[in-house]
Amino acid sequence: MLAFVITTIVCFITYLLLTTGSGDLAGLWSIEELLIGLILSLITGFISQSVLVKDDDVRMANPLKWLLFIGYAIGPFFIALAKANFDVAYRVITGKINPGIVKIHPDLKTDLGITMLANSITLTPGTLSVDIDEKNKDLYIHWINVDEAAIKKKTVDCKYVCGGFPEWIRRIAE
Repeated sequence: MLAFVITTIVCFITYLLLTTGSGDLAGLWSIEELLIGLILSLITGFISQSVLVKDDDVRMANPLKWLLFIGYAIGPFFIALAKANFDVAYRVITGKINPGIVKIHPDLKTDLGITMLANSITLTPGTLSVDIDEKNKDLYIHWINVDEAAIKKKTVDCKYVCGGFPEWIRRIAE
């Protein structure tokens, strides 16, 4: 029940933030809009309650974790995203592409942490999360520029592929 309540509240607050300024109530929301938002939040909270809060683990209900996530998205992730865009554009123009699949071990313990890292890697141009080894929590990444030594070893240092993502994600999700 706690998971449902927390997820519904987070969904409703997100809905309110995304629809601010479109109604009559104090110039922010209309009554109909608030009701629709509440209904959608209840439905979303019911469907996805086990995603945000797992087994009554309310770690992600901490507002500090959400502030850290926003800081991660605006700071290190955005910078890595911009750098990767320039790198991919350079490689496409010059033809210096050496694609391959490598394995990384990010040393993250939670499913949420692994999922956040896999999504961060996939959203960054030039990389794609292909598979996750459930047992060892290893990620298999398709990468646009793999050096020859990494192709032979099949394993690459996590910092080489995803920079400081795991440290940030460890602070947020674990």
